[in-house]
Amino acid sequence: MRLVLCSVLVPFFAGCVRPTEERAESDREVGSVNVAGSRFRVEGGLAAVRSAKPGEVVLWASAPALRLHVDVGDSAAGPLRLELQNCLSDTELRAFGAGVPVDVEALPSSIPTRKFWSVSLPAGGSFTLVFEPPDTNERAPFRFAVLSDIQEALDRLSDIHAKLNAEPEIRFLLGAGDLTERGTREQLERYQRELTELEVPYFTTLGNHELGQEPTLWHEYFGRGSFHFGFRGVEFSLLDSASASIDPIVYEWLDTWLVQARGRVHVVAMHIPPVDPIGVRNGSFANRNEAAKLLTRLARGRVDLTLYGHIHSYYAFENAGIPAHISGGGGAIPERFDGIGRHFLVVDVDPSSGIREVRIVRVD
Repeated sequence: MRLVLCSVLVPFFAGCVRPTEERAESDREVGSVNVAGSRFRVEGGLAAVRSAKPGEVVLWASAPALRLHVDVGDSAAGPLRLELQNCLSDTELRAFGAGVPVDVEALPSSIPTRKFWSVSLPAGGSFTLVFEPPDTNERAPFRFAVLSDIQEALDRLSDIHAKLNAEPEIRFLLGAGDLTERGTREQLERYQRELTELEVPYFTTLGNHELGQEPTLWHEYFGRGSFHFGFRGVEFSLLDSASASIDPIVYEWLDTWLVQARGRVHVVAMHIPPVDPIGVRNGSFANRNEAAKLLTRLARGRVDLTLYGHIHSYYAFENAGIPAHISGGGGAIPERFDGIGRHFLVVDVDPSSGIREVRIVRVD
């Protein structure tokens, strides 16, 4: 009898484990590292530490503007070389210690989305380094693009990147996941190399295809799955819905972000949508009650726009009265009979009046 009970209870309790919890906990660790007695911490985890060694730190940005807090060890000496990957081409660096500016030297770069600096931080001090373009706090209309669901089409990105580069005045590209087929180390590295063709950075969450091997690999390369940033008076929240659910930890963060964004234009993006508008692929949350809970939160928070991937087509609709767009046209196998090939979206937003326009740009 005891053996029978075990055989029943083990799968029951295994099913109670939250598949999203490990990724939410990994989000907390993104952007922090200790090197030779010095501590580095990116505020809000808005950058992944791609590498760190004495005298050199390389970051992968998840937002247009970053604040890096540095506590320099008592024995640290010499200049610090900083490399910021996946950044806006006009990003500048300012450094402060106890409110006093610190000299920064900009170094040459041949890639628009990678910037280099050298800064000398005296031993034993605490400093804040601010990476941001000049228009970060300028409340004026701007434009961003949306691209998701590349998967097995990594070899066919050049024409999409060329079209994106040809679109005028795009400040950055937003992503809703499924950049790779299986989320392997090789594929994540390959995708980051492909992004050097782009003239703008790509700020993105992950999709279910990034869960194929080690979910924490995503955090090592691209940073947090759930994060929030503001730019030019508009708020952006990206949520990890790769398991057709959102972790309770992330719901707590979302509640804070909704309060922070109150009174401002707010864009929310995630991979799997809470509801499937056409119902032909079951491309929605696993639990309808959770879908209703999330949409109720977003509606009460007066979110202005929701963006999704996962379904390899394009749909414009409303969920809970919020304008919604599914765009899964990065190159993954398209939905049959839709006639929607590879594409991306271009969004015009005004911090004073809201979303002006969302238009589809076809690549095929």
